[in-house]
Amino acid sequence: MRYIRYAFLACLAIVLVSVALANRGFVTLQLLPGDLSVLLGMQKTMQLPLFIVIFGGIVAGLLIGFFWEWLREHKHRAEAARRQAEVKRLERELRRVKGQRDAGKDEVLALLDQAS
Repeated sequence: MRYIRYAFLACLAIVLVSVALANRGFVTLQLLPGDLSVLLGMQKTMQLPLFIVIFGGIVAGLLIGFFWEWLREHKHRAEAARRQAEVKRLERELRRVKGQRDAGKDEVLALLDQAS
């Protein structure tokens, strides 16, 4: 299984390097639309290789997707934490009840009851 993972990563690296080599040309990236940049007094443009723009878009999409999924799963994490707290509370209550039940018994018999 490890070799399959390494082979997949090697193929992915070859594809990414070939995309980067094929798209080395510089492009002008404007950070704001023309009218808005004039209104704000910011004429921000950048000259970047096209592969950086492509890979940056992929990374930004992944980060936005991870964050969105983390927000979406909040209710599931909260429910799991609530259930875990309930289980701990019930385990404490069970130990307390068993301790009250075994209060008058012989210690050896109480230990045998706890083991089963």
